[in-house]
Amino acid sequence: MRVPDRPSAFTSDSARDKYIAAYDRLLGELWPVPVDAVDVETRSGRVRVYRAGPDGEDPVVLLSGSGGNALAWYRYIEPLAKIRPVLAVDPLGEPGHSVQTEPIATGAEAGGWLTDVLAAVGAKRAHVVGSSYGAWTALEQQFGEGGRVAALTLVDPVGFAPLTARFYRWVIVGGMAALLPRALRRRVAGTVGNGALREDALMRLVSAGRSFRRRLPIPPAYTDDQLRELAAPVQVLLGAHSALHDAQAVAARLSEVVPSWRVEIVPNTGHALPVEAPDLVIERITAVAVPAGVEAPARSANRG
Repeated sequence: MRVPDRPSAFTSDSARDKYIAAYDRLLGELWPVPVDAVDVETRSGRVRVYRAGPDGEDPVVLLSGSGGNALAWYRYIEPLAKIRPVLAVDPLGEPGHSVQTEPIATGAEAGGWLTDVLAAVGAKRAHVVGSSYGAWTALEQQFGEGGRVAALTLVDPVGFAPLTARFYRWVIVGGMAALLPRALRRRVAGTVGNGALREDALMRLVSAGRSFRRRLPIPPAYTDDQLRELAAPVQVLLGAHSALHDAQAVAARLSEVVPSWRVEIVPNTGHALPVEAPDLVIERITAVAVPAGVEAPARSANRG
């Protein structure tokens, strides 16, 4: 398996400019509350962080999966910002405002830039939420330098089972379907089990993002001993029909190996769980992140 030896990047400055223009338009359309954009210099590049919510408490940190960025969490910002500061991150190695300047070839390097971000924003007890590859990044931060994290919420995470040909087929089919006309794309979403294809606004970025070359390590499956080493409290949400893994098998393994973890299989969802059941995910995040004396936000009736 080839180890990344170059940073992820757009193929040209003009390609990056096109993507960023589309990104910024969507940020203006989708973001429901005022945000501050902060650029953090890390050991592997410059990371863009969007901050919303109150001052004075440690943040909820949102890490998207492969191909995603802070915009993927637009439904989450308003309810979470009612209880804590929210930091939505453009991960290094993914298309967005962040700029990777050094190769990221190992889990330690993937977790390292996140440690730098947490330190730069002054987080001492962050509640880190990671989806798919973002969940793996969050875990690698804890397995590496660790610290600065009060709890982890892992949403259909990579790393709990070997990646299979079924998953790669799902990724390829989803990428092709994303370029279809809207009506056909939305019909295909149910057939291929990918609710992200119904995200009309975010799908506008897919075409612009085709010029991005992602060069990041492929996560291996964690051993039982590695999982037992993790000190931070963890909750895991699994898509019942995820193409990433057998959710039942993963849940059974985790209940045996790390019985203190809270593990939930979410019915009628797949690997795109964050967009297929946003209200449920928000409720699970707030269950561990809401400060004492603060009322959890009401469940939204609008799923977009």
